[in-house]
Amino acid sequence: MMENLRTKANSPFLKIVLALIILSFVLGGVMMGGGLGGGGNNAAEVNGQPISREQLQQAFQQERQSLQEYLGDKFSEVASNEESMNMLRRQALDSLINNQLINQYANELGLSASDKQIEQAIFAMPIFQTNGQFDSEKYRDVLNRYNINADNFAAQMRQDLVRAQLSKSFTGTDFALPSEVKTYAELFMQEREIRTATLSLAQIQAKQVISEDELKAYYDANQNSFIAPEQVQVSYVEMDAAAMPKATITDEEIKAFYEQNLKNYTQAEQKHYSMIQVASEKEANDIVNELKNGADFIAIATEKSTDKYSAANKGAIGWMEASSTPSELISANLTEKGQVSTPIKSQDSYVIFRLDDIKPEVVKPLDEVKESLEVTLLQDKSIKQFYDLQQKVSEAATNDNESLISVENVSGLKIATTDWFDRNNPPAALNFPKVVNEIFSERLVDKNGSTGINSDVINVEGDRAFVVRVTHFKAEMTEPFEKVKSDIEALVKRQKADAQLKAEGDKLVAELKAGKGEEALNAAGIKFADVQKISRLMPQTAITNATMEMPQPLEGKPTYTTARDEQDNLVIIQLDKVTLGQPTKEELSQLTREYQGAMSAAVNEALILNLRSNAKIEIQNLE
Repeated sequence: MMENLRTKANSPFLKIVLALIILSFVLGGVMMGGGLGGGGNNAAEVNGQPISREQLQQAFQQERQSLQEYLGDKFSEVASNEESMNMLRRQALDSLINNQLINQYANELGLSASDKQIEQAIFAMPIFQTNGQFDSEKYRDVLNRYNINADNFAAQMRQDLVRAQLSKSFTGTDFALPSEVKTYAELFMQEREIRTATLSLAQIQAKQVISEDELKAYYDANQNSFIAPEQVQVSYVEMDAAAMPKATITDEEIKAFYEQNLKNYTQAEQKHYSMIQVASEKEANDIVNELKNGADFIAIATEKSTDKYSAANKGAIGWMEASSTPSELISANLTEKGQVSTPIKSQDSYVIFRLDDIKPEVVKPLDEVKESLEVTLLQDKSIKQFYDLQQKVSEAATNDNESLISVENVSGLKIATTDWFDRNNPPAALNFPKVVNEIFSERLVDKNGSTGINSDVINVEGDRAFVVRVTHFKAEMTEPFEKVKSDIEALVKRQKADAQLKAEGDKLVAELKAGKGEEALNAAGIKFADVQKISRLMPQTAITNATMEMPQPLEGKPTYTTARDEQDNLVIIQLDKVTLGQPTKEELSQLTREYQGAMSAAVNEALILNLRSNAKIEIQNLE
């Protein structure tokens, strides 16, 4: 699994566990070759140490996988945006550079993580466990899913452990003083009592009167705001895998596939072994003699074996196939149940192995796998049919660019047409980012309008594909005044109402501060509502945020500010009282962790900025 653990681990049991993991990767074809080094093929250098393009690609793919799982169906839209993917790649490189700097700094301080710490950390990770125990199959599946090399993962764990030591050296248990946390908690949990009065934007806007000259003046000054985007009419052919004739599969095809792939349905012979490990050859020979004289293998393994893992398991080290058997066991040459080996030297120890049991090779009969095979083969045939259709359509669309008639003839699918639409308002049938991007690309539309050619096949989610051609084109143009007049009227009324609302609000606040609030509020036809309590623990709104930023009342005199609500009305806020929070022990404990986390993040960020400012970082051209 890990290079250093391979060379330093003394436990044959550990070597067996690791061998099961390593060989499953090799045999499964998922092990990445070459390690992280990239030689001259580097993405960047940090103080002379390289970051290879392979490292960057792997980090990018992991970022991409995480983003895809987070966004779900929306990911395709982001993935089709080149700038978004470039930004994700830059983010991955930035993270690799930061990690390199932290590792270099930790090395300067002499921090390190042992192989045993790495082993324990990996075995303790819940993601790799089943019923609280390390599960090598789950380990393999997780690393395979994220395309992570096992050696690289171990190296990353070493770096993580070292960075944790570094972080702890800066932000230990005494990093946040109890008095600091208490003050932070009291401020964070404080309550503020306010009253609010609202000036309605809609009421003021309804009273606005706009002249024809004002409307024309606004139109003349803002013509760039009334540009109608380019529009197209499109003809297209849609291919939908779900609408294709159902594929069929015969018993003969299933049998032929089964026989050609028989190894996939064969469970290789497995052997179950136990072991006793001791320090000297003499002690090992003595144990062999005891066993020959009838001593109990399990009792000796439990009492005398220096390998704590197998000893705790009564000497058992588990089932394994020939392909995953370590060299020490192979050299023992055990072939019969109950057979015990002579002492085998393993680095500084001597090991006695016993073959406990044998499971012969088992081939699953065709009847047992026929149903799943039929499902798989039907899926494969359906995919091939859809792919073949796309191939025929692609050739027809390319060879006959005058129309989509040839596509219709070879596919048996009908040509559909659209009304006029722009990039931001495509018809529902074509509302896929890849399709819209192709329609408005330079291949199908240029400065002279439609290029008069067909697109190639465009695949989208849901096992669908399209071929499109732009039949008519309208360039972007300034909308005529009469068409946008009503929109301009609403805009100008809104602007004038907004300015009046702000002026009235500022005037009211000034009069409230001067002690003339009651008279001013009556004149405006509004009044303060009942007292309400606001805190940071409530859902955050513009009113809440503005309230928490207000200066505290002094000498019993309230303070005032304004904020906009969700309807853009102007809300006058009167802050009457501030009460510090009274956190419980549990809340203090929670806030202590949050405070330490925030301070730790701040310290780490400052450290990164300092390291970057003093580092020599060279980024290569990644295009």
